[in-house]
This record gives sequence, C-alpha cells and structure tokens, in this order.
Amino acid sequence: MTERRTRTRRALFEREAELLAVDEALDRLTGSGPDTGGGLLALSGPAGLGKTTLLAEVRRRALARSCTLLAARGGEQEQTQPFHVARQLIQPQLAGRPEAELRAALGSWYAIVGPALGLCAPPDPQGLRDGLDWVLTHLTVRRPPVVLVLDDAHWADPESLGWLAGFAPRAEHLPLLLVTAYRPDELPADAEAFRTLPGRAGQRPLVLNPLSADAVSTLVRETVGAHAEDAFCREAWAVTTGNPFEAVELTAKVRAEGLAPVEASAPLLADLVAAQRGSGLVARLHGLGPSTVRFAWACAVLGTAIPRRIAARVAVLGAEEAADATVRLRDARILSAPPAEAAAGEEDDTGLEFVHPLIATAIYRAIPDALRVALHGKAAAAVVDAGLGSSAAARHLLETQPENDPWVVRTLREAAAENLRAGAPEAARRQLARALEEPPDFGERAAVLYELGCASLLTEPANTVNHLRAALAEPFDDPALRQGIVIRLAQVLAHSDHLAAASELLGREIPRTHDARARLRLQSEQFMWDAFNAAEPDSPARSRRLARLADRLPGRDLTERYVIGLRAWDACLRGEPLEVVLHHADRVLAEPFSWAHEDRGFEVPVLAAMVHMYADRPGRAEELFEEGTAEFERQGWHGAHLSFAYSLRAYIRYRRGRLVEAEELARAGLRLAERVGRRTPVHWYAIAILLTTLVARGRVDEAWGLAREHEYGEPFPAAVVFPDSQTVYAELLLAGGDRKAAAAELEAVGRRLTPRGIQNPAWCPWRLLLARAVAPEDPARARALTAEAVRRARAFGASSAIGQALRVAAEVAAPQDRADLLREAVALLEDSPAAYELARALAALGTELQDPGLLARAHLTSRECGAGALEASTAQALASFAQRAS
Repeated sequence: MTERRTRTRRALFEREAELLAVDEALDRLTGSGPDTGGGLLALSGPAGLGKTTLLAEVRRRALARSCTLLAARGGEQEQTQPFHVARQLIQPQLAGRPEAELRAALGSWYAIVGPALGLCAPPDPQGLRDGLDWVLTHLTVRRPPVVLVLDDAHWADPESLGWLAGFAPRAEHLPLLLVTAYRPDELPADAEAFRTLPGRAGQRPLVLNPLSADAVSTLVRETVGAHAEDAFCREAWAVTTGNPFEAVELTAKVRAEGLAPVEASAPLLADLVAAQRGSGLVARLHGLGPSTVRFAWACAVLGTAIPRRIAARVAVLGAEEAADATVRLRDARILSAPPAEAAAGEEDDTGLEFVHPLIATAIYRAIPDALRVALHGKAAAAVVDAGLGSSAAARHLLETQPENDPWVVRTLREAAAENLRAGAPEAARRQLARALEEPPDFGERAAVLYELGCASLLTEPANTVNHLRAALAEPFDDPALRQGIVIRLAQVLAHSDHLAAASELLGREIPRTHDARARLRLQSEQFMWDAFNAAEPDSPARSRRLARLADRLPGRDLTERYVIGLRAWDACLRGEPLEVVLHHADRVLAEPFSWAHEDRGFEVPVLAAMVHMYADRPGRAEELFEEGTAEFERQGWHGAHLSFAYSLRAYIRYRRGRLVEAEELARAGLRLAERVGRRTPVHWYAIAILLTTLVARGRVDEAWGLAREHEYGEPFPAAVVFPDSQTVYAELLLAGGDRKAAAAELEAVGRRLTPRGIQNPAWCPWRLLLARAVAPEDPARARALTAEAVRRARAFGASSAIGQALRVAAEVAAPQDRADLLREAVALLEDSPAAYELARALAALGTELQDPGLLARAHLTSRECGAGALEASTAQALASFAQRAS
C-alpha cells in the first residue's frame, strides 16, 4: 500500500493542494459526522496541465473508499451527439438488465429517459431533464456514496452539459461528489455554472498551474536517471513551459532515443518537443507510413472509444494492416496502450484512445479538407453498418458536403426522429437543416420542412412558422401531410399569440379539403383557436355555427368529441343553462379522453374539465385534472402542460374555498411557467390565479409586489385566459383602493366581452366588480349592474354564481333590501361547493343583522378556507359583540 501511494505521488507533481481538496471532499462524502455530504469539485486549466491524470487519481481514491463510480468524458468529435455524456454516466449502471427489471426500477420515467440513455427506442426537454435528475438521484440513494467524474466537460454535448450544470447544486444534499475538469477558455455557456457554483467542496474551481522547474527536474531524473544535469533539466522545463503532458512526453522521448541528459544535449530538446505538437507531430506521423497515417486519420474522425474494426473500414485497411498500424501508433505514443487488466484482443471492444486530446486535435486538423469530409462520409456508413444507429452516423454527416444523396437525407431524418423522441430538439433541428441542404428529392422537401418545423417548435417558434409556411408552398400531393402542416402551423401561431392568423389559415384550408373527416378536423381546430381569441370579430356567428354542427354529431370519433367539447365550453361562456352545458360535457366524457394525445392539443380536454368547475361540480373537475396531470407526468411533459395543470387545479381549489392549497398549487404552476418564459399564455394563467388567491387571502400588498415583479398589466394577452387577466388586474386595483382605475379597466372588459356574447358571471364577474367600483359615486348604476349579473347567473343556474351575485347586489342595495338578498345568497351558497363565497356572505349577513352566531360561522368558515383578512375582521366583530355584552 505504501509503495502504491509513493508511485501516485511521484506521478502527480505539485498537485498536493488539489489532492488535499479531493481527500477532504471524499472524507465528507464517506464520513458519518454532521458535516458529511456531497458537493461539486471542479478542476480548471488549459490543455496538458494534467486534469485527466488528476481525475484518474480521483477515480482510484473513490474506488478505494468503496464508492460507486460514474465516469464520462466529453469528446471534441462527439459534441453534436445528444446525451453522449449522459449515456456514459448512467447506461453502464442500467444496461444489460432485462426490460421488465428496468421498467420496475425506473417506473414512469422509463419511457421518458429511456431514449436519451439508449435503453429503449420524451417530447418535452424539461421532462427529460427532470427524469435524468430522478435517475441520478435514485442511483445515488441506492448505491451511496457516489463519485461522478466528468473529464473534458468543455467538449460534452450541450444536452448532457445543461442537465449536469442544473443538477450540480443538488449534489450537496446527496451522498454524491461531482468532480469535473475543463479548459476554462473553451467552456460553453451551458456550463457556466461550473465556474461559480458554491459547495462544501470549495467555492471556486481548483485552477491547475504549470509545474515548477524543480518538479520538471524531478520528473526528468525519475525517468532518465538521477545523473541528469541541471542545465538539461532546466531546458526541459523551459521548452515545455511546465506543461505536465509535454514534460512527460519529452522525458519518454529522451529515454526512447537514448539521449544523454547532459548540458550538451539540451539544445536538442526543443526539436523533440516540437515533434509532439502541430506540424512536428504531423511530420512524425507521416514517417510511420501511409497506411498508419490513414488509420490515425480515421481514428481522429471517429473520436473516442474507437472500435478498431470501424477505424479499419474508414481507413480502407485489412484487419492485419489495422493491427500493425495500431502497434506503430502506440509505440509512437499517439494511441494509448490498452488497460493493463484487458485481455488480449479486448481493445477492439474497449475502444482505441489517443494518448491525449491535444494529439487527436492536431491530427484531425491536419487532415486535408476534402479528405476529412470524405472520411466523415465513410464513417457515417461504417457506424450504420456496425449497428450503431442513425444518430451515431448523423454527427459525421453534418461534416459532409451536400451531394444529392437520398441515403444521407433518409439517415438524417431517422436520426432527427430519434432525437426528438429522446428530448433533443436542437440536435434534430441541425440534422434536418443539413438534410435540406443535400437536398431531398423534389416530392420529399415538404416533409423535411414539416419535420424541421416540428423540431424547432419548442426552441424557435418564429423559425417554425417560416419552415411550415415554406412546406405549404412546396408542390406535393399528400393530403395527410398537408393537413398535418396546416394544423401544426396553426398551433404554433396560436401559441405565439397570433390566434387570428391561426384561424385565417385554417379558414383558407377548409374549403379546399375534399375529405369530409379531414375537413371536420380542420373545422374543430378553427373553432378551438377562435374560442381562445379574445379579439374574435364575430363570436356570436361562430357560436351559432358551432352549435348547429355539434348538435348533430353523435361523437363517433375523437374529432367529433372535440367539436362537442368546444360546444360545451362555448355554452358555458355564453351562460346557457347548466343542463345544456353538462349534456354536451357528458357526451365528450362518455369514453376516456386523453390529455396527451400525440396528434392533438390538450386544450379541449382542459375545457371539458373546467366546465364542471363553473357548473358547481369541482370534484369531477379535479378528478379529470388528476387524470390529465398523471398523463402529462407519464409522458414527461413537465413544462407548459404541467404548469397549466397545476395552475388550473389551483383555480379549482380557489373556487372551492381551499385557499392554502390553491396558493401552493399556483406557486408550483408559476415555477414551471417561469421555465417556459414570462408573458407567455402559461405564465398569464399562473400569475393571474396566484394573484386572485392572494387577494382572497387578504395579502393585497404581497399580490401587488408579485404583479410588479412579473410585469402583470397591459398589454394583456390576445388569448382568452381564465380568470380573465384584465379583470384580475382590476380586482387588484379595487383591493388596493383605486376605484377609478379599477372601473376603467372593468369598462374595457365589458366592451371586449359583451359583443362576443360572453355573459356568464360565473366565468367573469366583471359587472359585480364594476358595481363595487362605481357604487359610491353612482349607486343606481351599481344596482343595475348587479341586477343584470343576478339575472344572468340565474339563467346559468349554478348556485355559487347566483349566491356571489346576490351578495354583491346586497352590498350596493338600499338598506331595506340587503337582508333578504343576503339570506338567499347564504341559502344558495350553503348548497354549493363555494366555501369562501359562503364565508363572505355569512359575514355580510351577520354584520347586517348584528348576529354573533352568523359571524361565528363566518369566522370558522374563513379560517378553514385560509382567508386571513376575513378571519381577522370577523374575529374583531365577534370581540366587539363580546365586549358590549360584558
């Protein structure tokens, strides 16, 4: 053991401080005291300063302490291969296990992370990252302590690097030490966190410095003999500038050539070092013979862990020639020797590696341009024939020149489809853009543009629109493809807040679609985006068309049920009787209704669920949302979809008066919405529902702070949001005492909604809020507004809506009318699920009648709801009664 430690110290010159940091981090990781735990340890330094050697020692020491070791290395040639690093880290822990065992171990994450890890053949990149987080956490908890080592992080693929940089802060709270090494000048933006992440293992990366003259002298004497003269050793340090890699290679060369380590030989050292770099290395390689040069070029093109049989094919060499070339390159210290523990012949399986990435880079850059392109083409064919798949070939095809080759287009399309399934849309986008350059056959171009649009949907919506419009402009004769392009283009336009453009596109396409079922599908899409367009010019006419169509559809397939679902929602907004609304909703939900259908949006299932909330059936609405949320999570949709689900479930809880739970869910929805981006539809929903909940809880100042932080206000979105964004803003103004500004906003809401026929106060109580705003100055108008709201609430028929309208009507009514209005409001609300509204009505009636029993009920109900301000005011009223009674 002592001898082994001595050899290690002799190999790692002047790295005592770094090794001390490593040992301290491993002590914390494997200890049992209060200061135990994981963290991040980053090593930074230019090429050749010994990062890889130091990481090898980290790995050795981790294994000596019985740690589970996960290791990976970025590769200059593999940067465009998505999840290349993630696979290296995790796949060895999972590969080889039966599928049933993997499914049992990974649970619902199997289908999400499986494609990225190469375990099986998710749409949402955030869901994939969450899944990888879960897998790594699961491995860490099951096999602690864990040391994760990532070498050459600057060359890791962006997908893996972004994931690890996001995960790194969690390491401190797990039995996990994450050790990474990188070149600081080449670290991409995805991994900037590695420079600054705090952690128990140190606040900043450990910066490696060149070796001192004394260290290089010691290295020289240990390698070539203690008799090496001082002048020779000093020159060795000078020509290598203390770079450990170059110093080691120089001493090996001195020994191999039998150079005497004396002062007279010192001038020769510069030439020996030059032979390890750039043109000198290339010249030395050419001296090994043409077949060896071709083999080295093939290895440089293939990257890391190079199977010799594939390199031989790319170099056009037979097996024996490849074996001879491998030996010559190892003797020349260009390729590394196989691990000492490997058996004979195993290097084909373990893969060939260059001695150092600097050598690989120099050889790769020395390949003549035209030949390098040709070698990438050969490599693409070789990896496909070897069964490594289209994705492995795609990185090579990205380096080739367009040659009108159908195989290239087909392979890139297959690779893009794999990467989309694996949650790497940016990689898919690059591959499809290259396929367009090939170019595809005349009739295939529209399909490639469509796929490119789909790949850009989450990352570049503006480019998606351009690609899909270009696809429509192509001459092709595939009605199904045309419909897919139109629907996807309408979807991205709508999600970019251009709902009118989405509707116009569909409206132009419907008359030219001859197939009746395809035409109905396009009609259903147009009805949906029109329903969400807050500025739709002729909403009543659209409602009439929708009613005529939906009422005669039996609901035979998904498209018909989508139309019927939109009819139920439209009836709800317009305030048609509950029986009509629920009749259509029940027709939609007569069979299971997927929220994550691969060819549909989730909007109509959400609307079918929300109808039940407005109809005083929140339990059924929550049941549907729980099913939908579970489906989103199974699919790995952890971005906008899951945010909508959390936020709208929060709104259901708010309507039920469960305000604490509503706030928790709304905050969860807002956190997810922040990932998507501010002022997006999902962000409007999340922030509006959270503000509404905070106002109900009496935390008006906090709500205003949140509104300012998130720039909540004009311009309001073009899409319909519920609760209505402008109405929520007006309610916030009213809660803050600014009646005039609130009234102006609510007048604008009325001008916007009334022409559209959206009259249901259960959906938007703008008349009730406006009545409260104008009551001090114009009580007659306030009473007229509440009377109209009560009339429309009764026409709809939901007890909660009628009770709320009656309560506000009492607030602005003549004194002699208030008690009767409030009594009816309480009676209706007691028969409804709206507990918060009931608490408000009880408090108002108790105050009106000076009835401590009613105030006590209001106090208890408001406390159960989490309505802090109402609880405090009723408590104060009760205290006043008690004081007067005493």
